Amino acid sequence: MAGGGAAQTSSGRKKANIQIIPLIDVVFFLLATFVLFTLSLNKIISVPVELPVAAPPNPAPPDPNNQPVILQVTDAGIYWDKDLITERELPPRLYQYVQNAKNPRILLAGDDRAKYGPTVAALDEVRKANITQVSIETVYRATGK
Repeated sequence: MAGGGAAQTSSGRKKANIQIIPLIDVVFFLLATFVLFTLSLNKIISVPVELPVAAPPNPAPPDPNNQPVILQVTDAGIYWDKDLITERELPPRLYQYVQNAKNPRILLAGDDRAKYGPTVAALDEVRKANITQVSIETVYRATGK
């Protein structure tokens, strides 16, 4: 039966027929109402963030005595700033640097041909010289630059 809610039997009595489509419509309406009502109850809780402020327009010039030494490990050896040195020359230079600098800092870099072993050896020598401020450069730097 397409249109009615009850069908007639052979005895002439009407038989009850349950239509489920209106029930589904009502359930979906209640679900949508509940979801929208629940979403309107939520408060947006945010975390306060302190944004950095810009530096003054004329910052103080960098102190040349406070610049880190750049150790660049390559397959040809180690560059101390821009001077090529051997692995044997590294410990005395580090010792002299620690004695002369009030805040010794090292920037360890490598080129695209650097080996892992010499890099770790250079890092060990820096640690033996008691230099605690060590940075490892993660961008490409041309050999000797």
